Amino acid sequence: MDVTSDAPRRPSSRNSKVELESSSHIKVWRPRVPPQILLLDLLFAVALVCGAAFALSKYHAHMNYYDRLVLVFAIPALTMLGWRWKPSRILIVGIAALSMFAIHLYSDDLGRADQTFFLRYFLSSQSAILWMSALFVLATMFYWIGMLSRSLSAGAIASKLTWSAVLIGFVGMMVRWYESYLMGADIGHIPISNLYEVFVLFSLITALFYLYYERHYNTHALGSFVLFIISAAVGFMMWYSVSRDAQQIQPLVPALQSWWMKIHVPANFIGYGSFALSAMVAVAYLMKDKGVLDDRLPSLEVLDDVMYKSISVGFAFFTIATILGALWAAEAWGGYWSWDPKETWALIVWLNYAAWLHMRLIKGLRGRAAAWWALTGLAVTAFAFIGVNMFLSGLHSYGKL
Repeated sequence: MDVTSDAPRRPSSRNSKVELESSSHIKVWRPRVPPQILLLDLLFAVALVCGAAFALSKYHAHMNYYDRLVLVFAIPALTMLGWRWKPSRILIVGIAALSMFAIHLYSDDLGRADQTFFLRYFLSSQSAILWMSALFVLATMFYWIGMLSRSLSAGAIASKLTWSAVLIGFVGMMVRWYESYLMGADIGHIPISNLYEVFVLFSLITALFYLYYERHYNTHALGSFVLFIISAAVGFMMWYSVSRDAQQIQPLVPALQSWWMKIHVPANFIGYGSFALSAMVAVAYLMKDKGVLDDRLPSLEVLDDVMYKSISVGFAFFTIATILGALWAAEAWGGYWSWDPKETWALIVWLNYAAWLHMRLIKGLRGRAAAWWALTGLAVTAFAFIGVNMFLSGLHSYGKL
């Protein structure tokens, strides 16, 4: 007779605990994000709101309705950026703190740029942009050293140099904006009005996108390629400033005296920066595909993914910029489209990347063909960016090289 067949089993302590928990209908909410991080996120959002309120109260006389609207909408955008990409919070706070410190040192006197130590050597717009340029070149060197020697410390130093360059570069742009108003209320404008200024913007945006991908994919290898084109842009900017004295702040030409410029140009250069980044990743893809630096570069799948994401982001912003440009043209020249050389080449750039994305999504474009196409797109984009100014003329002749 089996005496254990009908005997009730005594539950183990672990099973009884599970049964007790399942029998009780009490649900304990546990946040997925630790309270400390939630508190920091909240403090960051509050700091942005306070900063925007301060800017509105102090500089509202220099802002029209649209400027204030852009500032208000920038708060949730920067908040979401800081929440999703934590390192950007330090960057945003650093830019604000250093910019306000520089403005405080000026004390409404432009002449203090040559009298105050920190302004003269670090925080005036020209000093800050020179520091940015030097840091980008140093970062490029360290990225190459790190990749060729497989040195993790060199790659980490390169990344920190790039972050520093982005920080001081944006501070230089903010201070340059303030300096233009110190020169005169009729001269003051956002510093994105000539080739010198937009090359600074291009370098900063391209570097910022690269830093995001570097952290997301946990690799420093692509910095050697992306920082190379940024260093090339810095070299052109230095040549242009020496040959044309372009670093000097100039009054806006009448065609640019519009609030449209403040949103059209940044959107445009987010597109240009993303396209340039995708082209340099394409170079890395083609080199790895040929077996060059094969063991030092990320996988072809990662390179392909970065290339695709960069073109997608660039295309979205370039589309927005093209629409904004058409609206600006309607206000300035009375028509949405005039087949001006700059407009025509902007359309060619848009069609090129629209075709790339179409082939990618519909036909499954991958591999060497996608990489060569992305690299060729850099030539098309470069001509639209610089070549039109050098060789063609039209309604955009105020930007002539």
